[in-house]
Amino acid sequence: MAVLCVTDLTKHYNSFTAVDRISFEVREGEIVSLLGPNGAGKTTTIQMLLSLVSPSSGEIQVFGKNLKYHREELLSMMNFSAPYSLLPYNLTPREGLKVFSMLYGVRDHNERANALLEEFNLMELAGRKIGQLSTGEQMRLCVAKAFVNTPRLLLLDEPTSSLDPPTARQLRARILRLIRDSNGAVLWTSHNMREVETVSDRIIFLSRGRIVADDTPGNLKRRFGEDDLEEIFITIAREPIREPP
Repeated sequence: MAVLCVTDLTKHYNSFTAVDRISFEVREGEIVSLLGPNGAGKTTTIQMLLSLVSPSSGEIQVFGKNLKYHREELLSMMNFSAPYSLLPYNLTPREGLKVFSMLYGVRDHNERANALLEEFNLMELAGRKIGQLSTGEQMRLCVAKAFVNTPRLLLLDEPTSSLDPPTARQLRARILRLIRDSNGAVLWTSHNMREVETVSDRIIFLSRGRIVADDTPGNLKRRFGEDDLEEIFITIAREPIREPP
């Protein structure tokens, strides 16, 4: 079942085309990484999927329904995490998780907040102001927030960007376990190619707003003749756009 189906999605800013007629699917239980150099259109794509930016043309369907016409219903089944969208600094982690649980209509918001604090090893930070936490601690909290409503579609924009390797590994393991438990789907962006290869069922490469590759990590390595995803990333970033065969 396709959880997310994007068809000919396009975004123009005056004469600049940030996203250019991209089409892809993310299926139930699948983790798809959306990769590309800075300016490739990843963030704009995610903003359109979250209904924060209106597409110039194209269609977004979530669980078979058009996001444009079923926005409130579909967003209630989604969530996201990004380094540029952290929780309010004047709240404590417990307060922040309670607030977002209530916003998503979670009935037992106190229990949900405590469960997420435990799950993400944040209990000892629960009473401190979020603004007093380290960047890495805030990022872990942001990922915890993304699970308040047990999302069926999760958008993760560089969820481990501020973390040291051991903490990043632990966080990835928690994300993967929670997603498996809910049989949800994930669209994941990262510049850490080792992370991408660890988590991804498929990888979509964007270049200048267009999809230039969409395949499994193994098939991409064979197609480009490389054993290292980072080399493939660099090749795509440097070369002119080539349509996939």
